[in-house]
Amino acid sequence: MGDSSSINCVQHIETYVDSSSSKSPSQQDASLDALAKLLLNDMITLESLVREMEMYLTTSDNIIRARGILLLAELLTRISSKPLENKTIHSLIGFFSDRFSDWRALRGALVGCLALMRRKVGTGVISGSDANAVAQSFMQNLQVQSLGQHDRKLCFEILECLVDSYPDAVMTMEDEFVYVICEAIDGEKDPQCLLLTFRLVEILARLYPESSNSFSSYAEDLFNILGSYFPIHFTHPKDEDDVKREELSRALMLAFASTPLFEPFAIPLLLEKLSSSLPSAKIESLKYLSYCTVKYGGNRIQEHHDALWSSLKDAILTFAPSSLTVGPGQQDNKIADEALILLQKLIQLDNGSFPFLKLILKDVDINTTLKSLSSYNNYDEITVIDKQRLNAVGRILYVSAAASIASCNAVFESFFSELVNGLQSVMQEKDYVPEPKFGYLYICVDLLSACRTLVKPTEITYLDNETWCTMLHSFCTMLTSSFVKTMKESTHNIYTHSGVRGLQILASFPGNFLPVSKSTFEDILVEFISIIILKFNNASIWRSVLNALVEIGSLIEKSNDLEKMASFDVIVVDRMLALLSSDDLSMPFSLKVEAVSKIGMTNLKYMLKIVQELNTAISTSLHKYWLDGNSNSAEHAMLLLECYADKVLPWFQNIKDADNVAMHFALRVWDEIEENTLFCDSLNEKKLLETTMNGMKHAVASCSENSQSMILDKAFSILSSCTSFQVDESMQPAEFSCREEWIISLFDSVIIALHPNTQGKNMKEILQIIMRALSNGHIPSAHALGSVFNKMPSDMQYISLEEAMDITFNKYIGRFSNGDNDNETGVSNLRLSNVNDGLVNSHAIIVGLAWVGKGLLMRGHEKVKGVIKFFLYFLTSNGHSSTSNGSMNSSEDCEDLMRAVADSFSIIMSDSEACLNRNFHATIRPLYKQRLFNMVMPILLKSIVKSDSPSTYKSMLHRALAHVICNTPLSAILGEASKLIPLMVDGLAILSEDVQNRDIAYNLLLVLSGILTDKNGQEVIVENAYMVIMCLNKLVFYQHMMLVRETAIQCLTAMSELPYSKIYRFRPEVLQTLSRVLDDPKRSVRQEAVKCRQAWALISSRGLHI
Repeated sequence: MGDSSSINCVQHIETYVDSSSSKSPSQQDASLDALAKLLLNDMITLESLVREMEMYLTTSDNIIRARGILLLAELLTRISSKPLENKTIHSLIGFFSDRFSDWRALRGALVGCLALMRRKVGTGVISGSDANAVAQSFMQNLQVQSLGQHDRKLCFEILECLVDSYPDAVMTMEDEFVYVICEAIDGEKDPQCLLLTFRLVEILARLYPESSNSFSSYAEDLFNILGSYFPIHFTHPKDEDDVKREELSRALMLAFASTPLFEPFAIPLLLEKLSSSLPSAKIESLKYLSYCTVKYGGNRIQEHHDALWSSLKDAILTFAPSSLTVGPGQQDNKIADEALILLQKLIQLDNGSFPFLKLILKDVDINTTLKSLSSYNNYDEITVIDKQRLNAVGRILYVSAAASIASCNAVFESFFSELVNGLQSVMQEKDYVPEPKFGYLYICVDLLSACRTLVKPTEITYLDNETWCTMLHSFCTMLTSSFVKTMKESTHNIYTHSGVRGLQILASFPGNFLPVSKSTFEDILVEFISIIILKFNNASIWRSVLNALVEIGSLIEKSNDLEKMASFDVIVVDRMLALLSSDDLSMPFSLKVEAVSKIGMTNLKYMLKIVQELNTAISTSLHKYWLDGNSNSAEHAMLLLECYADKVLPWFQNIKDADNVAMHFALRVWDEIEENTLFCDSLNEKKLLETTMNGMKHAVASCSENSQSMILDKAFSILSSCTSFQVDESMQPAEFSCREEWIISLFDSVIIALHPNTQGKNMKEILQIIMRALSNGHIPSAHALGSVFNKMPSDMQYISLEEAMDITFNKYIGRFSNGDNDNETGVSNLRLSNVNDGLVNSHAIIVGLAWVGKGLLMRGHEKVKGVIKFFLYFLTSNGHSSTSNGSMNSSEDCEDLMRAVADSFSIIMSDSEACLNRNFHATIRPLYKQRLFNMVMPILLKSIVKSDSPSTYKSMLHRALAHVICNTPLSAILGEASKLIPLMVDGLAILSEDVQNRDIAYNLLLVLSGILTDKNGQEVIVENAYMVIMCLNKLVFYQHMMLVRETAIQCLTAMSELPYSKIYRFRPEVLQTLSRVLDDPKRSVRQEAVKCRQAWALISSRGLHI
């Protein structure tokens, strides 16, 4: 050790060991880190360090000795990756284990032992004899439960390490070590320590074989200790912050199941707890039983069969829901569900003679219920208790049959014939009514569902000699006939759903499954299709049948059954396609589209056929609408396009090499526009155009870059063929024809959805056309313009980003000049462009500029500063900018323009579904909203504070500020809350005066409530409590929006939780205000006012308590 290193080492040792108040914990931690760094960098050796510390390790001063030993222990923890010699480790482990008798230095001794015992192979580990010495010292010197929580935790970690890493050393101590563990864990209550004790018992139990006397002699004692913690319950909920109840419960369950030696004690305990009145205890007991029975094994569990079945039957019969809904809509009850899980596991554990299953099959209650099925004449006449019992018996039989093939055979042999005969006899009665006796129908469907779960979708054939297969084959025709009759003739939904469910199950057996022949399968499909076509007025049954067809189609796809696939194609898919193209108006077109799309999603082959028909139907509907403006054609086209965009295209995203589908759809729409040159002059269905644009955007966005280039070229060729969009210097604003509006709108949709790397050969002309449309007030062109500037590569082949900005700003929007003649896009005034003296749409230009700014901001381009400067200058100069001919805007025009400029900040900051999002491949840099907030906020704050303008113009500044604040993440707002709160309060007062600002005022109030409910934000609210409360007192009477009043009252309620000394003086005024709000016409407002009034009324009692 060098002199400097030695001096530093001593100083750091003294700093850490010093227990006086002159050394802070942070200084001591820094010294510890410094010493560890010296050791890791070999600037000092561990041996030399120990020599330097000798005095501190052996002194008679208890405090210094404890700190010295702890320092050495913590250093060993930090250098665990540094290799140490065996003799060094032997010496250190001996030193620390000897210190177990020194209770004043025990913390360091435990930490040091643990650090050495956890070292990895290759860095030096303790030997078996050393581990034995640690265990011996532990047993002789430590009474774990007399120690503090942290020391107990360290003790349990040492024990766990001994058992897990040094089992040979533990085994030599036989039952003595097990006794020490029993003594150590007995009475433990700390959650973190309990987690370790449960794991310790689990590892210990796995260590000793079942025949070991050392462990078996203490098995009952160990389990009695464990059992006292079941079920896990926190008396102090705050303890659950460190260790979750579920985590502790899981660890205890693993300990319960760790050895079969616990079985004689665990099963009786769990059955006893199952009778508890607490639902949580019942659920925990069932979960533990399910896990433990599998671990203990069927032979050990057999002696508990009678008790288990009695308890399970009672739980299922008591807690099974009374609703008899068939299929996935069944109600659930956690107790009944867990009981059924255990029931199935017990059946699966049965040996060849089925001792447990026989208890079920011969049970008096089960058989009595089944024999009474004939008495359930009508579903509505069945009592709630009988419904619950029927549901319980159905679930028990379902679980029993689904447990295994053998159990399914046994259940079918016992009950199936009688059930089917009972169902059939009802059907053949002379006075038969469409509703058969429901009990037979319900149980039959349950048993069919159970045996269906035993057949995997990939199994093409099945064993013919299984009893349940043979019986199902003999009854299949009878069942099919009964289910069809029930489905078609019953007037009660529960019967019809049961019939549909039964037919679906029969049709879902895979391949050449013997019981259900091909002809039966096809008959079921024909019946289902007849319901789809003829019974669409009953929406519930119609969708039930449609879902059944979808399920059948999906299972055919999974099993790759070509024969059934062909049948499904002819009977279902082809009929669906014919239905879509037919002129039959009896069935709503929306149902046709829904049915076709859902069936198509079951198989790629089906979907490709359906896509072709959808494309044809879309083209036909659009063509009819364009020619004569037929409203039915427009409605059909919208339904088809919505289906395409919302269902078909997303489905194909998961299909490999499906790019052509979206591309063909987009090109087909453009082909239709190209071929249809005559559009009806009276077309006014804007929603259809918007729907078509949405479909075009999603289709183009789904395409590859090459496909997008093809679509873009096609669209541009059609666009440029229109006279109104030919690029020349004489272009003037003019009203678009209907066809031209469709063309430019769909072209904008293509631009919006392009990938950033999609190269447009005619980008300069495209920009000019977009700007031409924008100057004509066409807002979708603003979206396209923003997308261009967001995605255009800086080094694009055909046009650079700088050239694009020149075309946009200089020629069409206006030249921005700073006054110093530099070329930066800056701003002192906006010269509204004119084209051959035709005034452009100023509002549209501002919107376009806002979208350009949004696109540049999202990609992080510096030119966005120029756009923001213009908007800020326009607002701060009260809108007094001149037009291109030098005339000033009128006051009314200025106000409208200022509102448009203020709202541009909403465009720039808010998220958009129409464009510039990830679905349409926008370039988005992180934290772009925060960057704009930091850029704009200082200027707006300064302008508002200094503004002496009329309230109208000042409200525009507040409107812009509100847009920025409302769309900025709350975390950024909180950092500037001290500056923003006064202006937000002022803004709420000003904005609430104009009904046009009600949505903005509400959003701003929501931000204020977010600050109010944040711990850091509350500190700022307290500083401005007076102005905030005065503002809220006014907003509770805001007449233009109920949500503003409701939220203002909720904010007042939250303010009642602020420090008493800061708000008590406002109590009378707030209570007086709330008493008037109690007469509000809206009930929800009155309810919030009552809650708020109670909260403020209790403030005085809170102050008295203080």
